[in-house]
Amino acid sequence: MAKKVTPYKGSSDGKKDQVTQMFDAISKDYDGLNRIISFGADVKWRKKVVALVQRKNPKTVLDIATGTGDLAIALGQTGAEKVIGLDISAGMLDVGKEKVIKKNLQKTVEMVIGDSENLAYDDNTFDAITVAFGVRNFENLEKGLLEIYRVLKPSGIFVVLETAVPTKFPFKQGYHFYCRFLLPLIGRLFAKDRSAYSYLGESASVFPYGKDFNNILAKIGFIGIENKPQTFGAASIYVATK
Repeated sequence: MAKKVTPYKGSSDGKKDQVTQMFDAISKDYDGLNRIISFGADVKWRKKVVALVQRKNPKTVLDIATGTGDLAIALGQTGAEKVIGLDISAGMLDVGKEKVIKKNLQKTVEMVIGDSENLAYDDNTFDAITVAFGVRNFENLEKGLLEIYRVLKPSGIFVVLETAVPTKFPFKQGYHFYCRFLLPLIGRLFAKDRSAYSYLGESASVFPYGKDFNNILAKIGFIGIENKPQTFGAASIYVATK
């Protein structure tokens, strides 16, 4: 079982409440810091997610843990009639809503507050569901994935973009050094919440990636599971079908 990591060590709040507090605190800094900590690679990774979803010609898409809405907005390029970006952080959603308005996408992209582990949608609602850098923040990973499976239509596509740990030298060693030392330093220098970027690095390093995550998806009931490592294994795109 993966080590349980929370943003605020010593807090009596559950992980979900801590994650909400953390993202509310860093919401204004998040986009700029995301570009810095991924060296801009997150933009390229999201484009690949959009391309995978677009092949299915979805009419309805749900982007869970949407944050400030970058992926939800990009998913509007798939031709979907409706894209819903869902997140538990009101602060992150406020930033996302501003982006949607600036791009005049209000008719297509809707930003809503919600809990990934208790989705307020009927069974078999969405043609496609995505999560970018969010599944490792679920308080109960399997519960969240079961909810996703429930609201996804049969034959619907599920795409996850998540950090991973490189397995080859010297990328593995460099990754651990970056997460342990550089990522917290960047957070201290640029973010108001110093604990946040320590948590993001630590949670990435203990998350079940690769075959381990594939096995969890299979346990939930997903089929046709593929794992597509990105940038020397620093991230992975997982594709699965209901």
